[in-house]
Amino acid sequence: MSAQTQVKPIEILLVEDSPSDADLAMEALSHGKILNNLNFVEDGVEAIKFLRKQAPYIKVPRPDLILLDLNLPKKSGVEVLQEIKTDPNLKLIPVLILTTSSAQEDIIKSYSLHANCYITKPVDFLQFTKVVRLIEEFWLTVVKLPVI
Repeated sequence: MSAQTQVKPIEILLVEDSPSDADLAMEALSHGKILNNLNFVEDGVEAIKFLRKQAPYIKVPRPDLILLDLNLPKKSGVEVLQEIKTDPNLKLIPVLILTTSSAQEDIIKSYSLHANCYITKPVDFLQFTKVVRLIEEFWLTVVKLPVI
Protein backbone atom coordinates (compact mmCIF):
# COMPACT_ATOMS: atom_id res chain seq x y z
CA MET A 1 0.00 0.00 0.00
CA SER A 2 1.46 3.34 -0.99
CA ALA A 3 1.68 6.30 1.35
CA GLN A 4 -0.95 8.04 -0.77
CA THR A 5 -3.51 5.26 -0.45
CA GLN A 6 -6.27 6.23 1.93
CA VAL A 7 -8.07 3.59 3.94
CA LYS A 8 -11.81 4.13 4.19
CA PRO A 9 -13.01 3.68 7.77
CA ILE A 10 -15.71 1.12 8.51
CA GLU A 11 -18.98 2.89 9.32
CA ILE A 12 -20.71 1.42 12.38
CA LEU A 13 -24.13 2.31 13.76
CA LEU A 14 -24.60 1.48 17.44
CA VAL A 15 -28.25 1.38 18.54
CA GLU A 16 -28.17 1.23 22.33
CA ASP A 17 -30.32 2.83 25.04
CA SER A 18 -27.95 2.12 27.94
CA PRO A 19 -25.45 4.99 28.24
CA SER A 20 -22.95 2.80 30.12
CA ASP A 21 -23.10 0.00 27.51
CA ALA A 22 -22.80 2.56 24.71
CA ASP A 23 -19.77 4.12 26.39
CA LEU A 24 -18.12 0.71 26.81
CA ALA A 25 -18.70 -0.23 23.17
CA MET A 26 -17.45 3.14 21.92
CA GLU A 27 -14.38 2.94 24.15
CA ALA A 28 -13.53 -0.60 23.03
CA LEU A 29 -13.96 0.26 19.35
CA SER A 30 -11.95 3.47 19.66
CA HIS A 31 -8.93 1.46 20.77
CA GLY A 32 -9.33 -1.21 18.13
CA LYS A 33 -7.04 -2.07 15.26
CA ILE A 34 -9.52 -1.19 12.54
CA LEU A 35 -10.21 2.38 11.50
CA ASN A 36 -13.90 3.00 12.13
CA ASN A 37 -16.45 5.75 12.52
CA LEU A 38 -19.00 4.96 15.18
CA ASN A 39 -22.39 6.65 15.09
CA PHE A 40 -24.74 6.20 18.01
CA VAL A 41 -28.50 6.49 18.49
CA GLU A 42 -30.49 5.71 21.64
CA ASP A 43 -33.77 4.29 20.38
CA GLY A 44 -35.41 2.40 17.54
CA VAL A 45 -37.17 5.41 16.01
CA GLU A 46 -33.88 7.30 15.74
CA ALA A 47 -32.20 4.21 14.27
CA ILE A 48 -34.70 4.06 11.41
CA LYS A 49 -34.43 7.82 10.82
CA PHE A 50 -30.63 7.46 10.72
CA LEU A 51 -30.76 4.54 8.28
CA ARG A 52 -33.24 6.30 5.99
CA LYS A 53 -31.29 9.58 6.24
CA GLN A 54 -34.26 11.51 7.57
CA ALA A 55 -33.82 14.74 9.54
CA PRO A 56 -31.64 15.30 11.52
CA TYR A 57 -29.55 12.53 9.87
CA ILE A 58 -29.66 13.69 6.26
CA LYS A 59 -25.88 13.76 5.76
CA VAL A 60 -24.84 10.71 7.77
CA PRO A 61 -22.86 7.90 6.13
CA ARG A 62 -24.49 4.57 5.36
CA PRO A 63 -23.40 2.04 8.00
CA ASP A 64 -21.33 -0.96 6.95
CA LEU A 65 -22.38 -2.72 10.15
CA ILE A 66 -25.13 -2.26 12.75
CA LEU A 67 -24.84 -3.22 16.44
CA LEU A 68 -28.45 -3.44 17.64
CA ASP A 69 -29.83 -3.85 21.14
CA LEU A 70 -33.24 -5.54 21.36
CA ASN A 71 -34.56 -3.71 24.41
CA LEU A 72 -35.05 -0.21 23.04
CA PRO A 73 -37.54 2.55 23.81
CA LYS A 74 -40.04 3.87 21.23
CA LYS A 75 -39.45 1.01 18.77
CA SER A 76 -38.00 -2.35 19.81
CA GLY A 77 -34.86 -3.83 18.33
CA VAL A 78 -36.98 -6.61 16.82
CA GLU A 79 -39.09 -4.01 15.01
CA VAL A 80 -35.97 -2.20 13.83
CA LEU A 81 -34.44 -5.47 12.60
CA GLN A 82 -37.63 -6.34 10.75
CA GLU A 83 -37.70 -2.93 9.03
CA ILE A 84 -34.04 -3.19 8.05
CA LYS A 85 -34.30 -6.70 6.64
CA THR A 86 -37.49 -5.98 4.65
CA ASP A 87 -36.18 -2.73 3.15
CA PRO A 88 -34.44 -3.40 -0.20
CA ASN A 89 -32.10 -0.44 0.42
CA LEU A 90 -31.00 -1.64 3.88
CA LYS A 91 -31.31 -5.43 3.97
CA LEU A 92 -27.70 -6.12 2.97
CA ILE A 93 -26.27 -4.26 5.96
CA PRO A 94 -25.12 -6.87 8.50
CA VAL A 95 -27.00 -6.55 11.79
CA LEU A 96 -25.41 -7.91 14.95
CA ILE A 97 -27.77 -8.25 17.87
CA LEU A 98 -25.94 -7.21 21.05
CA THR A 99 -28.37 -7.49 23.95
CA THR A 100 -28.78 -8.60 27.55
CA SER A 101 -31.44 -11.16 26.63
CA SER A 102 -30.46 -14.80 26.41
CA ALA A 103 -34.07 -15.94 25.93
CA GLN A 104 -34.44 -18.58 23.22
CA GLU A 105 -37.53 -16.82 21.86
CA ASP A 106 -35.47 -13.64 21.28
CA ILE A 107 -32.67 -15.61 19.63
CA ILE A 108 -35.08 -17.51 17.36
CA LYS A 109 -37.03 -14.36 16.49
CA SER A 110 -33.83 -12.45 15.65
CA TYR A 111 -32.50 -15.17 13.37
CA SER A 112 -35.91 -15.65 11.76
CA LEU A 113 -35.75 -11.94 10.86
CA HIS A 114 -32.28 -12.51 9.34
CA ALA A 115 -30.02 -11.11 12.05
CA ASN A 116 -26.44 -11.88 11.09
CA CYS A 117 -25.48 -12.93 14.61
CA TYR A 118 -26.79 -12.83 18.16
CA ILE A 119 -24.55 -11.95 21.11
CA THR A 120 -25.61 -11.79 24.74
CA LYS A 121 -23.86 -8.90 26.47
CA PRO A 122 -21.66 -9.91 29.36
CA VAL A 123 -22.32 -7.91 32.53
CA ASP A 124 -18.64 -7.78 33.46
CA PHE A 125 -16.72 -4.76 32.09
CA LEU A 126 -13.67 -6.75 30.95
CA GLN A 127 -15.77 -9.44 29.29
CA PHE A 128 -17.94 -6.82 27.56
CA THR A 129 -14.82 -5.12 26.21
CA LYS A 130 -13.49 -8.49 25.06
CA VAL A 131 -16.74 -9.25 23.21
CA VAL A 132 -16.67 -5.90 21.41
CA ARG A 133 -13.05 -6.49 20.38
CA LEU A 134 -13.96 -9.98 19.13
CA ILE A 135 -16.78 -8.42 17.10
CA GLU A 136 -14.27 -6.01 15.64
CA GLU A 137 -11.74 -8.74 14.93
CA PHE A 138 -14.21 -11.02 13.20
CA TRP A 139 -16.66 -8.65 11.52
CA LEU A 140 -14.19 -5.96 10.53
CA THR A 141 -11.14 -8.09 9.75
CA VAL A 142 -12.23 -11.58 8.69
CA VAL A 143 -15.67 -11.02 7.17
CA LYS A 144 -15.99 -9.43 3.75
CA LEU A 145 -18.68 -6.72 4.07
CA PRO A 146 -20.75 -5.69 1.05
CA VAL A 147 -19.74 -2.42 -0.60
CA ILE A 148 -22.90 -0.54 -1.48
